[in-house]
Amino acid sequence: MTPVHFAFSSTFMLGLAGLAFHRTHLLSALLCLEAMMLSLFIALSTWTLQLDSTSFSASPMLLLAFSACEASTGLALLVATARTHGSDHLQSLNLLQC
Repeated sequence: MTPVHFAFSSTFMLGLAGLAFHRTHLLSALLCLEAMMLSLFIALSTWTLQLDSTSFSASPMLLLAFSACEASTGLALLVATARTHGSDHLQSLNLLQC
């Protein structure tokens, strides 16, 4: 495994570990998701540049578009929960009452 691949995979795993173990605020969960998507975008971009293939050149932009949609949906949910529940703590959310 090259150092570049190790850096991208460790960045993704750190974001995944932060999402799994540090679940107190919704904003921290969204930041961990964005870190995971950013590492995937950079890894896919470097992979496309290493292959010198034009068939994979649209893949990073498609991933970036989905990442932007995910971020806007997450921020909308953050604002909605902060208005209805008064905070963004994940412990105050109950899926059975929604």
